[in-house]
Amino acid sequence: MMVKLKQLSSLLLKAEDLLLSLLLTGMILLATGQILLRNIWDYSLSWGDPSLRLMVLWITLLGAMAATRENNHIRIDLFSRYLPKRVDYIARLITDGFAAVVCALLCWHTARFVLFEMEDNAQFLDLIPIWPLQLIMPVGFGIISLRLLISAVLGRPGPGVAAR
Repeated sequence: MMVKLKQLSSLLLKAEDLLLSLLLTGMILLATGQILLRNIWDYSLSWGDPSLRLMVLWITLLGAMAATRENNHIRIDLFSRYLPKRVDYIARLITDGFAAVVCALLCWHTARFVLFEMEDNAQFLDLIPIWPLQLIMPVGFGIISLRLLISAVLGRPGPGVAAR
């Protein structure tokens, strides 16, 4: 059972990294194309800028998820290198616990936002509902919150995560 869970975890991490890489590549190509189209032919794709905004949202949250997975997220740890191990554990419990609570609140409120967008029938490019494309917000903040909670409770990153 544990072997299957580790394989599933590894597969999900690879999928997360692949999606992040593909989105970043697509965003760079689309932004470059938009710039060239505007400057050379005085033309742009009508769907380009809204798509780029959505890609930035996805890359931001996927990048934050990857950073917390690898324990490379921004952390204010001015004194942690100089604290005794026990005190460092308590400080990390407090800071990671606080960050987990903040991310859980963001998860809750972004889920409410996405629900509002669904009820309002907001559209992306007047073609499709936007709410499925915005689900990265509650999902991303939920995963970040869980990873921070695991880090806080264990005093170290979760399973499969690089040590600090």
